[in-house]
Amino acid sequence: MQHDTLAPWAERAPDSPERMTAAELLALPENGWRYELVEGRLVRMPPIGGGHGRASLKLANALDAYVEQHALGMVTVGEHGFILSLPEQAETVLAADVAFVRTEHVPARTSAEFDVYWPVAPDLVVEVASPSQFRPEMAVKARLWLRAGVRLVWVVWPAQRQVDVWRGQSREPFRAGWQPGTDNVAATLGEGDMLDGLEVVPGFALPVARVFA
Repeated sequence: MQHDTLAPWAERAPDSPERMTAAELLALPENGWRYELVEGRLVRMPPIGGGHGRASLKLANALDAYVEQHALGMVTVGEHGFILSLPEQAETVLAADVAFVRTEHVPARTSAEFDVYWPVAPDLVVEVASPSQFRPEMAVKARLWLRAGVRLVWVVWPAQRQVDVWRGQSREPFRAGWQPGTDNVAATLGEGDMLDGLEVVPGFALPVARVFA
């Protein structure tokens, strides 16, 4: 993959216009590629592999069961797109392998927004890295999520069986155990460690080994 300079985790879609909108992205035909929009620029990634899909499923199932049980909000999967740009900016739509959105941030089910890209920053984002993606490139994407208001990002590395934890700024007053975000990975967890939802998904914990089981 020849990485794009603005979105180095992906490649610039060939023959795409200089600037696209979220509505135009939504209207693209299905052709096997996964697309995102970064400051109006269309970028693409190849279909996911088995390790990617399995890790996404494991995390999504565990998160969804916990969130449903405790009525915390909604978990989405399958490269769900979120509009992260302000109205006056060239549009940015990033897709999360798994995302958690607290109840108060979920668009109403009866609204037009619910069935398209949600104009909110998720509270938690899970990015599962593909074999063609590496830490410097995925760090750019993690920081982009955090700057948009995401509070916690987990970047999963199936080949290394590790999870990088990135922390963002809390939307609430800081409490014990929660620190403001930085531009660096807060922790890299291995199979002997535990994923912690911190204050973003209070009480949620999952052994990292289960992500790769």
